[in-house]
Amino acid sequence: MLESAQNLIRTIGERMGYEKSKIEQFIAPEMAFEFSIPLEKEDGTTEVLTGYRIQHNSSRGPYKGGIRFHQDTSREEVQALAILMSIKTAVANIPMGGGKGGVRVNPKKLTQSELKQLSKRFAAKLAHVIGEDIDIPAPDVNTNATIMQWMLEEYEKIHGKKEPAAFTGKSVSNGGSLGRTEATGYGGVIALQELLHKLQPNKQSKVTVAIQGFGNVGYYFAKAAVCEGHTVVAVSDSKGAITGNGSDNGLDIPLVHECKKKQGSVCDSTKGKTISNDDLLELPVDVLVPAALENVIHEKNMEKIQAKIIVEMANGPTTEAARQYLISKGVLILPDVLANAGGVIVSYLEWVQGKQGIWWTQADVINRLNEIMRASFEDIWSHSKKQSVDLTTAAFEVAIQRLLSPK
Repeated sequence: MLESAQNLIRTIGERMGYEKSKIEQFIAPEMAFEFSIPLEKEDGTTEVLTGYRIQHNSSRGPYKGGIRFHQDTSREEVQALAILMSIKTAVANIPMGGGKGGVRVNPKKLTQSELKQLSKRFAAKLAHVIGEDIDIPAPDVNTNATIMQWMLEEYEKIHGKKEPAAFTGKSVSNGGSLGRTEATGYGGVIALQELLHKLQPNKQSKVTVAIQGFGNVGYYFAKAAVCEGHTVVAVSDSKGAITGNGSDNGLDIPLVHECKKKQGSVCDSTKGKTISNDDLLELPVDVLVPAALENVIHEKNMEKIQAKIIVEMANGPTTEAARQYLISKGVLILPDVLANAGGVIVSYLEWVQGKQGIWWTQADVINRLNEIMRASFEDIWSHSKKQSVDLTTAAFEVAIQRLLSPK
């Protein structure tokens, strides 16, 4: 992932005429922290874990990016994600930079007290290099509002003051923002609606949609898509996928959501039939939404993709080779750095609310999300048309220009 991100930035930066030295300076993180975290287990043993925080770029504002707890977390992964956060905040045109953090650990093997201890010790290690005006962490893979609250408590204890804007992604009762839970999924549908309007300005298109991944992002994308009149014909999770009986036969999204909560996997007792995750990607739908894992669209399946629009709600779901092939076949790809930016946008809005000490209504937050997403899409679309490049290239070019040649 790191090599792909760096190479894409090098290629686009050089094409835009930037000197190699300036591109390499941008690619390199401004600060990188790697540290040990001793975790005292309930069985009396001590496990030494490795934590990371990469502060990539602060030219537009404080570093912004999530913290993940995962057994495969590495410095290279965290660094790649930090670079992409710098790009994403620039695409969204919000006054923030890019960062990322993580711990190499399987949190499912930790007790609740061990998880709390880990969270607080992670925050303690970074307490003097983060903060509302320096670096604002947020949840990512396997972290949540509770973990953010534990980290904030430790941070505030060390500094001896209240600072709710130091972390985002908190629960509403602890200074979080209304609208944060659904922000990423809703933001993706806002971008899709803008694209459909560009393709058919005088007609509100109704499309069929298949969504790989039915976690928080996939569920709220599906919910918002249905509200816009679209038909969600298939969804999936790690255990498999379901589709309606017929290409235009939509699933009952609230029913699927309730069924997943009860049974632990996607299901629709009224009309859903089981297919594989691979089958879902190859369905004859108008819009394909990879919202789970990276690199799920690749050289081995790219020729079987039938959708004419791909909305990248996961980070890096399409390999570079597959992207080039699909673009050559006329497929429109809404890139992840734009499509899934709703989460970081509302994190930014939470930060603003925390600094001001004023919390907005959900309607206020969603309206602001709409305004920022639509403006971001318009910038990317206009650049794409002006420069005759695809939307991914346009997004990176706009971001790189904002980062390397600020007005």
